[in-house]
Amino acid sequence: MSESLLFYALAVPAVILLGLSKGGFAGMGALSLPILAMTISPVRAAAILLPILIAQDVVSVWAFRRDWDGFVLAWMLPGAIIGIALAYLFAAHVDPDAVLGLVGGISIVFGLYRLWLERRGGAVPAARSPGWVGTLAGVVSGFTSQIAHAGQPPFQLWVLPRRLPRDVLVGTTAIFFAATNWLKVPAYWALGQFTARNLTTAALLMPVAILSTVAGVWLVRRVSPQRFYGAIYALMIVVGVKLVWDAVA
Repeated sequence: MSESLLFYALAVPAVILLGLSKGGFAGMGALSLPILAMTISPVRAAAILLPILIAQDVVSVWAFRRDWDGFVLAWMLPGAIIGIALAYLFAAHVDPDAVLGLVGGISIVFGLYRLWLERRGGAVPAARSPGWVGTLAGVVSGFTSQIAHAGQPPFQLWVLPRRLPRDVLVGTTAIFFAATNWLKVPAYWALGQFTARNLTTAALLMPVAILSTVAGVWLVRRVSPQRFYGAIYALMIVVGVKLVWDAVA
């Protein structure tokens, strides 16, 4: 193995978090890159994770292939394309920490607010903002996903208030990020990040990636929709705190 034992000691739990995220507990995966970046550069960590993400997408999309929302995808995917392109074109002029710190702060406020609504009692009504707002959210999601595989919080800001059925939310999330991850491939290729070493490392972690995604699918289908939304909001707060911490540290 070309990597250190410390790297794999951190990489295995990082990939498990990604798998649980892909299985339906969206948001946990945003913690994976910061964990890997403790031993290698963030750019290289992102390059190793991208093939793993694509493989995990296959499992999650297949598991929820019958459950997805066309309205959300139709409005958000064009925005994601724009966001990925902007992140690639202006990578040299953007401070990733500042962007992710801002996203983290918004995630904390949003997660706390939605948890407060959930725990206040009674059903939380669905919010139906216009489709163009979803496109803007898609731009931000594509941008932050290209920078650090952290596209979940902007995606959730628009989609979670729509109160989609649990499986529809998971399936829509799976399809959106499967498409987004493939859209990122040309940029990573152009940056020369798909080296033999990076791909070999990703391949060694692939069994853990697949098994953890299957486990995530199994677990999420055994959580009640009410508790599922509460868990997602709590994860948004945790991820937000981590993003803000990384930005100011």
